[in-house]
Amino acid sequence: MLIKYRIENLDCLNCAEKIESHLKTRSFVKDVSVDYASAVMLIDTSSIEAVRREIKKLEPDVDIFLEKKGEFLTAGIGADIYNVTREAWTIAVAVLLFLILLFNEQTFHQARYGFIAEYTLALTAYFLAGWNVLKGAIRTILRGSIFDEFVLMTIATVSAFSIHAVSEAVGVMIFFKVGEFLQNLAVSRSRNSIRSLLEIRPQHAAVKTVEGIKKTTPEKVNPKDLVVVKPGEKIPLDGIVKEGLSLVNTSALTGESVPVNIKPGDLVLAGEVNISAMLTIEVTKPFAESSISKILDLVEKATAKKAKTEQFIKKFARYYTPAVVFLSISLALFPPLLFSSESFEIWFYRALVLLVISCPCALVISVPLGYFGGIGGASRRGILIKGSNFIDALSAVKTVVFDKTGTLTKGEFKVKEIVAFNGYNKNRLLYYAALAETGSNHPIARSVIEASVMNSIKITEKIVEHKEMSGFGVKARTPDHVIIAGNDALLHKLNIKHDLCNIDGTVVHVVVDNVYAGYITIGDELKKDAQIAVEMLRSEKVENIFMLTGDNRFTAKQVADKLGISSYHAELLPEEKVAVFEKISRDYMKSGKTAFVGDGINDAPVLAQSDVGIAMGALGSDAAIETSDVVLMTDHPSKAAEAIKISKKTREIVWQNIVLALAVKIFFISFGAFGLAGMWEAVFADMGTAIIAVLNSTRALRIAKNLPSD
Repeated sequence: MLIKYRIENLDCLNCAEKIESHLKTRSFVKDVSVDYASAVMLIDTSSIEAVRREIKKLEPDVDIFLEKKGEFLTAGIGADIYNVTREAWTIAVAVLLFLILLFNEQTFHQARYGFIAEYTLALTAYFLAGWNVLKGAIRTILRGSIFDEFVLMTIATVSAFSIHAVSEAVGVMIFFKVGEFLQNLAVSRSRNSIRSLLEIRPQHAAVKTVEGIKKTTPEKVNPKDLVVVKPGEKIPLDGIVKEGLSLVNTSALTGESVPVNIKPGDLVLAGEVNISAMLTIEVTKPFAESSISKILDLVEKATAKKAKTEQFIKKFARYYTPAVVFLSISLALFPPLLFSSESFEIWFYRALVLLVISCPCALVISVPLGYFGGIGGASRRGILIKGSNFIDALSAVKTVVFDKTGTLTKGEFKVKEIVAFNGYNKNRLLYYAALAETGSNHPIARSVIEASVMNSIKITEKIVEHKEMSGFGVKARTPDHVIIAGNDALLHKLNIKHDLCNIDGTVVHVVVDNVYAGYITIGDELKKDAQIAVEMLRSEKVENIFMLTGDNRFTAKQVADKLGISSYHAELLPEEKVAVFEKISRDYMKSGKTAFVGDGINDAPVLAQSDVGIAMGALGSDAAIETSDVVLMTDHPSKAAEAIKISKKTREIVWQNIVLALAVKIFFISFGAFGLAGMWEAVFADMGTAIIAVLNSTRALRIAKNLPSD
């Protein structure tokens, strides 16, 4: 089981990568993921103390501490150990010394003891800019490894000093420092996005007690406690409104921009903002199990599930850097040995250029940042994607299968028509239907019971036996009667004679003592954005859209026709729904991934079977969150299409970075090997590419902002 730890004093992405790679080789670590952007480590280990010791060997200043469930401490993120002002001043002084050195180079060469002044300025600037690099290189070498950017940069610059390329050695280190500085600023933007997400976490709760109002932290409030929320305050915990009428802003959780009217009896969630009037709320869940805790936990754990692209880049960097090092050594040695006319110093210089270019920073930093930006941006739209691997899967979706009831339709059933047969009147028919449905939690059952209450029908008989027949209906027995309420398939299964089979809408047939008493039609409305969802999917080149339902064929056809869905399967039992979905997945496997969109409560088996399971409006359902790969926090099916759009854009940004970095590397390695690019060009190529790639990655955070508001 992965347990979450906060990381303190983790000051570079390279350090995070080293820690993760090293821990994965330890026998006491089953699985580990270290995320630099969120300062979080997820680890499954038999000895956390052994893990702590291994981390200290690699990075003595880094420490880890267990995060208690629901606390979401921001020390790792908020207390930025990267001091921007200090680093900026360090760079400024180093640059000033470098400029003095550069413009007085000839003077130093001509003066009798000019080399002393030259090397004093050069080494001061060099150590100011490169102290962290040199320290990192020493640690790496002491561990028995030589292939990272710190070691490469140290070898390149020290070697440049050895051939008296003093200004270039200092310049390389300064530009490396500047590039690192700008990279950290870009990473800070990513961290700020996490901070802004953490800011939706309520900081206090006003608990109503016999002594009056007592302020405390949300973690200390218990279920059944009453909390008071004033206008403008965040709702601290999930609960039911007991007193007050107000408007609530849910955008922090759901991405919905329109405030929601709240009245007594309504559910409110932690992190929502009370707008217009004071509310008294009865807490239903401890903070650790609240909606806001689930959101923060999902977003932070998303970094543990890495995409194949991320994994490939890590492996690529592992082999790419040593390959370039050996190429550099070959370039320095073989031409002078094979051709006596060739100067060792010239080829040695070219080899140093290759070393500088070889640093894989642009790829190693920008790729995970791009994925993280996509996940963070999606969460702001109320879309929780559980890992970058699901970003890749969503971007490849070509087939989407929708559940009907509660997904494309509201699932709010209302009795529309009551038709009685064989001597029964409408009220008596409704009475027996409500009697049979008593005790059932199915939405159709609730609509029948609600209609009986509205018609002032009182249930006077006692149920002595009640049986639900999944996918068919219910059977109830009283001391005097046996009542069956269900669909047409149930009547045929029990050989009950009836005149009508093909009736529009959702139908409940009622049988009393084996005599057909009539039927009740129940209506359900399409969600307002169901049509938009289908159109958006088609615009994202989703080739196949299906609808599955347990409802009858006539209702299914009616809904499918309204939405323009040509392929649907009706009258499915729960186990048949799984079988049909599996067949669809097999039939369209070659065209791409298949996603299933359901309400997340009754659809868990199909969600688990799909390439991408999307649970909609299921934030309160633990089963949905556990089973699905993507959780939509609203009841809008269009969010599924948004998730696909965001994923495609994110993956596009990631591949832009990969192509840019590799193209620039290949171009400058070729030029450097033939002496057409010097050390300066190498530095600009390496660090410039890294900065562009990182800044491009931050665009992933803005993808969701550019989508139309709800």
